[in-house]
Amino acid sequence: MESQARGWLLDLYEDEQDGVRLWFILDDHSRICLHWPLPVTFYVFGPPERLHAVCLAVRGAAGLIRQSRAEKTDVFKPEPLSVLRLEMDNPVRQRRLFQQLKQKFPDLIYYDADLGVHIHHAAKHGTFPMALCDLRYDAETGELFNLAVRNERWDIFPLEPPLRVLSIRPDCDPKKKDPVALIFEQAGHGQVLRMREPDRLMERLNTLIRKTDPDLILTEWGDDWLFPLLQTFEEKTNIPLLINRDAQRRLFWRKEVTYFSYGQTIHRGRAAHLFGRCHIDTRNATMWRDYGLDGTLESARVTTLPIEQSARVSSGSGISAMQMITALERGVLVPEQKQQIEAEKNGLALIRADRGGLVYQPKIGLHVDVAQIDFTSMYPAVIINGNISPEIPLPDGLMPTSTELGVVPQTLKPLYEKRVELKFQLAECRDKSTPEAARLRARLSALKWLLVVCFGFLGYKNARFGKIEAHEAVTRGGREALLIAKEVCEAHGFEVLHLFVDALWIRRSGCRHKDDYQQVLIEIAERTKMKINLDGIFRWIAFLPSRGNDAQPVPNRYFGVFQDGALKIRGIESRRGDLPVWVAETQLEMLSCLAKASDARQLPDYLPQAFRIFHAALASLNAGQVPLEQLVLTCRISQELEAYKSRTPVVRAALQLLERTGKRTGAGQKVRFLYTLDDVYAWDQPGYPDPERIDRRRYRELLARAAGSVLYSFGIPQKQLSDYAQGELQFPLMLR
Repeated sequence: MESQARGWLLDLYEDEQDGVRLWFILDDHSRICLHWPLPVTFYVFGPPERLHAVCLAVRGAAGLIRQSRAEKTDVFKPEPLSVLRLEMDNPVRQRRLFQQLKQKFPDLIYYDADLGVHIHHAAKHGTFPMALCDLRYDAETGELFNLAVRNERWDIFPLEPPLRVLSIRPDCDPKKKDPVALIFEQAGHGQVLRMREPDRLMERLNTLIRKTDPDLILTEWGDDWLFPLLQTFEEKTNIPLLINRDAQRRLFWRKEVTYFSYGQTIHRGRAAHLFGRCHIDTRNATMWRDYGLDGTLESARVTTLPIEQSARVSSGSGISAMQMITALERGVLVPEQKQQIEAEKNGLALIRADRGGLVYQPKIGLHVDVAQIDFTSMYPAVIINGNISPEIPLPDGLMPTSTELGVVPQTLKPLYEKRVELKFQLAECRDKSTPEAARLRARLSALKWLLVVCFGFLGYKNARFGKIEAHEAVTRGGREALLIAKEVCEAHGFEVLHLFVDALWIRRSGCRHKDDYQQVLIEIAERTKMKINLDGIFRWIAFLPSRGNDAQPVPNRYFGVFQDGALKIRGIESRRGDLPVWVAETQLEMLSCLAKASDARQLPDYLPQAFRIFHAALASLNAGQVPLEQLVLTCRISQELEAYKSRTPVVRAALQLLERTGKRTGAGQKVRFLYTLDDVYAWDQPGYPDPERIDRRRYRELLARAAGSVLYSFGIPQKQLSDYAQGELQFPLMLR
C-alpha cells in the first residue's frame, strides 16, 4: 500500500539485499525504516591491455550491471581520461569487487571506488543527516519509491527533528574503581540501574531502551568501557543487548586509528556504532569540548557525515567528504589515492613560495584602547576569491585567473557564507547568555574548524584534491591582504601594534568607539574584496614575551579585556590542556579579578586582590586542601614507549601504568598523572596516592609560572613569584 509522509533523515547505511536502509523521524513523531536501491559506479584507469584484463576478470561478478568505456576528468591531468566504467547494483558488492580488483591489479588507478555510502547518496539525491524529506513508500514492505529533500545543508535556521536523547554514564570513573550503577537521563528525568546482577541489569536496560526509544545515546566511557562490559554481560547471561533499532544488526565496532596532524600524533580509540539510532561517547568525541551536541549536529549537516562519524573524526574528514560530493556532482573523478606530487623547485623558488602567514611581532607590555580587527575566515576567503583549486591556474596574489569556480572553492563558498551569516545573527542577539545564543556559538565553532582545516588540507599529502602549490598560493594571498590592511590603517593614522596571519591590533589616540574604525574597515574590504570586522576594542591588552627571554616577543601569547568586560586569552596556561585544572582556574580567577577594572587607571587597585588569589591557592595547596583530581596533568605520548631515549614524566607515567595494569599507551594517546615525591603517579590505575606524597614544590612552581604570566606586565617578575611560592621571598604590601 503506497503511503506518503514527511520526515527527517536520521541514519543511513548500506545493506547487501536492500541497497540502502534509511531511518526517518516522521512529523507525527513516529520512527520508520525504509529501503532503497543505490546503484554505484566506479572507474579504473590504466594501459588498454590491462583494462581489457579487468574486463575479463569481472565477467559474471556478483552485482555487476554493466561495464563500458567513458571519458572522465581528473583534476590533476590536463586532458580527459579514457577509463573503464563499472556499474554495480549496490555499495556492498561495489566495495567487494573493488577490493578484489585492487589486490589482483595493484598497478591500476581507481576512481570513485572507496567512497562512503553517504557520499554517493548525498551526491545523487541531495541527502544529509536531518534532511527534511517528502517520502513516498510502500507501508507494508518498507520499499521507498521516491524521496525529495525539502531543505538545504546551508539553511541558517533549519527546521529540526524532535530528537529523543538518552544519556548514560557510570557513577564513577571506571579507570579508578569499578562503578556500581549506571545513571540514565532523558528530558530532565533520571534513573539509576544497579550493576550487581548482570542478568537483571540487561533486562532492565533493554526495557528502558524500548520504553524511551532514543534517537541519540550519549555516553561517558561508552566506547572503551560501557559497551565492552555489556557485551561481556551478553555472553555471561545469554540475554542479547537490544541497543539497535534495526533488530537485524549487531553492535558495530570501528577500529582505533593513529595519525599525524598539525605536528601532533593523534589517537582515536575504537568506537561503538549503532544502526537506526546514534551513539556518541562524549569522552571519545573529537571536538565535544569545543562545541558539544549542537556543533556536532551542525558539522554532520554540512559535511553529510553520519552523526556518529561526524562526532569522532577530524574536521579534515568533513572537508574531504564535502569535496568528494562536489566532485561527484560535477562528474569529476575522485582518486582512491592521489597521484600528484609537488612540482620541482630550486632553493630560491622554494623560499619565495613557502613563507607561511605574515607575522608582525607585538610590542611587549600593557596597552590601552586597542582595537582588534580581523578578516572573516581569511584563508577560505582567499581560496574562494582567488579561485584556488588544483585544476585552475593559480593566482599571484588575490586576483583569480578564472571566473568558473574550481572544486575546492565551490565546496567552501556556501560553508563560508553560512558562517558569515551565523556570525551576523549572533551579533544581533541582544542577550548573549540565552540558550539560542549558545547554540549559535556552538554551530559557529563547528563551521570555524571546518574552514580552519580547509587551508591545511590543501597541503596535506593524502588529500584527494590537495596541491602544495595551491596551499602556498593561499598564504601568498593572505600576506598580500594583511599588508594592504596595514597600509590602510597607517594611512588613517593608526599605530599597528601587532599583526598575526589574519588579524591586526591597532590604536589611535581618542579612538574608543566602533564608529572610529568604520572608515578603515570599509577601505580594507574594498581593496582586498574580503570581509573584515572589528573583533572588539580592548580596555587594555598585555602582549607577553617568551619565557626564556623577556626581550623576545611571542606572536600568540597575550590576554586582554574588551570594553564589555569579556576576557580574551591566547597562549597562556589556562588555554593549555596539559596543565592541572587547579592552575588554570587560579589563573582565570586572577584575570577575572583584573577584568573588573573599568579602565587601565584602576588596575593598580585590583592588583593586590589578584595577588591574594594566588596566595590563597598556594595556602590551599600547602594545607593539602586541593583535591587530587585538580592536580592531574594530561599529556600526549607522541611515539611508542620503546622509542623514547629520555624518560620524561609522561613516559614514566605510561610505563608505570603498563607495569601495574597491563594497559599499554600507544602513540597519540594521552596519559594522566600526578607529581609525587617519589616520581610520578599514573592516574588511570586503581586507587589513589597518599596525599602527603604529592610533590607540592613542583605544583607551587607551576602555579607561580601561571601567576607570572598574569602579573609580568604589571612589573612583577616571575622569578620573584617563584621565590615567594617556595617561601623564599615576601610581598607584605600585596597582601594588605
